[in-house]
Amino acid sequence: MRHRTRWIAAAVGVVVLAVVVVLATQIGSDPRADAKTSQLAGKPLPEFTVRTLDGTTITSDDLLGRSTIVNFWNTWCVPCVQEAPALARFGAAHAADDSVLLLAVVRDDTRRAVEKWVASRDPAWTVALDPGGQAALAFGTRGQPETFAVSPDGVIVAYQFGPATQADLETMLRAAGGP
Repeated sequence: MRHRTRWIAAAVGVVVLAVVVVLATQIGSDPRADAKTSQLAGKPLPEFTVRTLDGTTITSDDLLGRSTIVNFWNTWCVPCVQEAPALARFGAAHAADDSVLLLAVVRDDTRRAVEKWVASRDPAWTVALDPGGQAALAFGTRGQPETFAVSPDGVIVAYQFGPATQADLETMLRAAGGP
């Protein structure tokens, strides 16, 4: 009986020790930390094709030679709606500069909803649809809004998950070699 009690106590001790080790290795691990970076950071722009509301095709090659901000969003996303005024100010500030492109790619939304949104706001940026989500998949997006800064040579140099402020967008543009 004494040996059995010792074996049970030893087994419980081993289990407790294993749990403590597992928990100790997780201290300091922020599960949200992965959302603060993109696996594409420092890598070439992925190949993609999207269409604007007027039917113009935009590909990854069209971004080369310009400092580009690519923003993934949709009309029903509350953080996207909160971010829209910052995008409007940023877009207006750079509308006359051909070396800068703000490309807003709509994911997970209907053309009708996007057309209605654009008609009510007349944004100073390029809005494109990604109906099959292929561009969103190429960028490895995990939600919206998500914003990527692309240098003129086609390298993703900055990333933000969640709503961006105008200051965030300006910082990302500078990282992409913009004014």
